[in-house]
Amino acid sequence: MAKKKCPECEKCLPLWLVAFGDLMSLLLCFFVLLLSMSSMDAKKISEAIGSLSGAMSVLEGGIKTEVSKRRIQESTPIESADETSEQVNRVMQALTEVNEMTAEGDGPAVSLEEAQDGFVIELPAALLFKSGSATIQSEDALLFLKRIALIVGELPNQTKVSVQGHTDNQLPGTGSPYKDNWELSSARAISVLQELLLNGVDPKRINAAGFSEFSPKATNVTESGREKNRRVELHFYGADPDDKQKVEQGVLDKAASK
Repeated sequence: MAKKKCPECEKCLPLWLVAFGDLMSLLLCFFVLLLSMSSMDAKKISEAIGSLSGAMSVLEGGIKTEVSKRRIQESTPIESADETSEQVNRVMQALTEVNEMTAEGDGPAVSLEEAQDGFVIELPAALLFKSGSATIQSEDALLFLKRIALIVGELPNQTKVSVQGHTDNQLPGTGSPYKDNWELSSARAISVLQELLLNGVDPKRINAAGFSEFSPKATNVTESGREKNRRVELHFYGADPDDKQKVEQGVLDKAASK
């Protein structure tokens, strides 16, 4: 008898498509789990959508056929915060460059810190002055203050700068023209202030104060501690709560990106 011919099998999908479908199902489950474990701030989402709508001139629901001024006002602080953040980035870049220059001569480093109402640039006294003096001697420091003055001019007009001088608990010395640390700390703050004014900072936006030895950062028992206490600080802050938040947000964004 003749052998029967084997019937042809029906064509079906390729085998790899089964594995691919399983993979897609697993990925879907994975992202569903991520979404279920995440926390969403409804207020922030609403503010972001409102800002985007205002920037794109999207009309609000209702019978009015004009762009909402309230939406535009809500989006403005976000743009200002971005501008402030950009200036903070420039401050950080200037700090890096001056620290690179002073590191070659084993000099002290300039630092930037977050404050309650903005941010603070800390200038070690050894970078600016000789012992018992309030005259700025370092060319690197003068160039740095010039760059800071340019950046201040680009910050929002409501941003103020407070120059604060600090010393350790040692007297200025017999060779110093200042009889005590009150005079020395005040003179050093005024010296930095005058340098900023010479480079174009608006006098209405800046002030100076001396704190003598009564606001130390470290102990005055050791030489390293006294060196930390001898400093001049540039405090950047806003004139009102909204401006303070903008300045503070700029430095927080930068710190988070590092």
